[in-house]
Amino acid sequence: MHFRSTRLLLASAAIAACASPALALDGPDLVKKMIAASNLQPGNLQLGDVQVSGTTVTLKTVTLGDNKGGPRTAIGDIVLEGAAETGDGGYTIDKARFADVNLTEGKTTITASDLYLSGVVVPADPKVGTIDSILFYDEAHAGPVNVTVEGKQIAAIGETSITMEREDDNSGISFTGSVDGIFADLATIDDPKSKEAIDSLGLTKINGKMTMEGAWEAGPGTLEVSEYALDLAGVGRLDLAFSISGYTLAFIKSLQETTAAMDANPNKEAAQQAAGLAMLGLMQQISFNSAEITFADDGVTKRALDYSGKSQGVSGEQMGLMIKGMAPLFLAQLNIPSLQNSLSMAINSFIDNPKNFTITAAPANPVPLPMIIGAAQAAPTTLPDMLGVSVTANN
Repeated sequence: MHFRSTRLLLASAAIAACASPALALDGPDLVKKMIAASNLQPGNLQLGDVQVSGTTVTLKTVTLGDNKGGPRTAIGDIVLEGAAETGDGGYTIDKARFADVNLTEGKTTITASDLYLSGVVVPADPKVGTIDSILFYDEAHAGPVNVTVEGKQIAAIGETSITMEREDDNSGISFTGSVDGIFADLATIDDPKSKEAIDSLGLTKINGKMTMEGAWEAGPGTLEVSEYALDLAGVGRLDLAFSISGYTLAFIKSLQETTAAMDANPNKEAAQQAAGLAMLGLMQQISFNSAEITFADDGVTKRALDYSGKSQGVSGEQMGLMIKGMAPLFLAQLNIPSLQNSLSMAINSFIDNPKNFTITAAPANPVPLPMIIGAAQAAPTTLPDMLGVSVTANN
């Protein structure tokens, strides 16, 4: 029994020894597939070494730049934690950590920390043309970002986070984003005229945030951004929403191939002409569905009227009356009768009581992008009717 047990242990050890190399993580292959899925051209990303320790892969001394010998940006080390190979030859990474940023040029210093991607999925083959062939991540994150000049902080961001989530049936991706703690100190501007305007508008110190939310449906290529907003305290909230269709995987692939061909062509003039023709063809696939822009005032309108009135030697209230009186004359010159009355009424309402101002474009049917471009060039006054444009205020 002792002899048989010894033989069994030795056999097990031999099997484990033979299996170990096969089970070891292939760091270079992981990096190769990450670069391919990122749509980077050869030479864009360069690194000194790839080190593997268990499930951790470290990319040493990474630099980013063009592949023609131009200047490169030092990224530092990138550490991939919890890396594992999937059954189809792809990889998953629990967290990809990037080195802190500390750049100084002249008197300006930019720092950033806590930079990472989590829940990364690296496809085995990005050319397959399905949603599984896209480089995916659960979250892209950046911690505090600071910009200082001669040691004085002039701009900052507290935290940035962008998250993505696949639909259960792999039919699309939803996404959200936020940029919190936006700060800018405009009091350092020296130009007297600019400084006067900034002080009058109450913009010496800006604080705010950005938010984003949307979804992409892979089949019809419908990209819908339901919210893309910049909210500044004491100024207001500017929110953009839009929807387009035709932004399919095939379109994205064609766009990438066009860009790669342009970069590879040594004749830049010919490359740009060829790319322009290719883009015209690609634009045929994109259709405009809808859009909306809304501004919700938080005090800046009254200050703007006061400042503009002061430069004209009148009060802010009188300046508002002047704008209301001139609006119909100005709008008549635009030759858009279908929009003239509603736009004039919206301007009057907003100036009397600045709450919100909304411009909506909602055509009865999706409009191909080339048709919009052609109308803008040949008959711009037809665009409001083509796109179903309406204007409202204080709704």
